[in-house]
Amino acid sequence: MPSPQKSQVQDRLARAAEVIRLEAATTARLEQRLDERFSQAVDLVLGCEGLLVVTGIGKAGLVGQKISATLASTGTPSFFLHPAEALHGDLGRVRPQDLLLALSNSGETAEVLQALAAAKKVGAGAISMTGRPESRLGRLADCVLDIGRVEEACPLKLAPTASTSAMMALGDALAMVVLGDRGFDREDFARFHPAGALGHRLLTVAEVMRGGRELPLVTGNLTVAETQVAISTTPGRPGAALVVDEQGRLQGIFTDGDLRRLITAGDYTVLDEPVASHMSRHPKVLAPNQLVEEAHRLLREHKKDQAPVLDEDGRPIGLIDVQDLLDVEA
Repeated sequence: MPSPQKSQVQDRLARAAEVIRLEAATTARLEQRLDERFSQAVDLVLGCEGLLVVTGIGKAGLVGQKISATLASTGTPSFFLHPAEALHGDLGRVRPQDLLLALSNSGETAEVLQALAAAKKVGAGAISMTGRPESRLGRLADCVLDIGRVEEACPLKLAPTASTSAMMALGDALAMVVLGDRGFDREDFARFHPAGALGHRLLTVAEVMRGGRELPLVTGNLTVAETQVAISTTPGRPGAALVVDEQGRLQGIFTDGDLRRLITAGDYTVLDEPVASHMSRHPKVLAPNQLVEEAHRLLREHKKDQAPVLDEDGRPIGLIDVQDLLDVEA
C-alpha cells in the first residue's frame, strides 16, 4: 500500500484537529448552560429510594451505559435499560421508587419516549438529557438537563459526535456532584473496585500487612544473633524484627540490612550485644487504615524496605515489606 503524500497527511491531521476542537468547544459551552435544573437533578438522584435507570438508544444509549456504570461505581445504584427491550417486557424491572435518566439529543426518539411514558405510568420519576428541552422528552420529564443545540463534528453534520461528547461530560458532572454530596470517599471507592491496578492501589495496609505468626516481635535485651534467628525462623522471612518494650509498645526495628552493615564492619562481637544497641529507634510507621499507595510512597521516599504498622496505643500489629507491595501491584 503506497504511503500517503505529505499534503494528504497534513489534511488528515487538520480534519482530526477540527473534530477535536468542535467537541472540546461543545463541552466547554456546557458550563454556561448549568442552572438550577442541574441542582434539581442532583436532588432527584440523592432522593431516589430505588435505582437510577438510564435509558437511550444508538450512540446516546452507549453513552448512557457509561454514565450508568460511572454512577454505580461511585455510590448510586444504577443499571442501563434498553428502551426497545423495556417495551417488550423489561419494563418490569422499573419500580415506583426508581428514577429514570433518559438520553436523546433530539428529544423525539420514539422508543425512548415510549419507554419513559410507560415508566412514568409505573410511578417512576424521570430526568431527561437532551439538546431540545421543548421536545416531547423534555416535557415528559420531571427535570431537564440541557446540552444545547449542538453542531456535530461529523463532516456531514449527521453522525453523533459532539452531542455524545456533551452527554458524556454532563453525565460525569452529575455523577461527580452526587458523589460529593453523598460523602463518597476513597474507602467507599475501594469497596467497589477490588480488582485490577486501581483496586490494588486502594487496598488498606491492614489488608496486605504481615501479622500474627508472620510478625517477629522481640525484646531489646535479646542479642543481635538471637534477633536474627527470630527473623529467619518467622514464616515468610520478613527481613526485619520489631523491638518492643514490656507493654508491647514499639521501641525500634532491626533489619537484615542492619545486620549486613554490622558484619561488613568486621566486628563480630556485636552479634552478642543487645539488639537495642543497634536497632533503628525512630522508624517510619504506618496505620492499618492507610492505603497501600501511601505505604508504597512512604517506603520509596525514605528508601526503606519495611515499616511497622501500629495500633492507636503504639503497639505493633503488623509489618509492611516492600516486596508485599510489589506483589500487590503485579
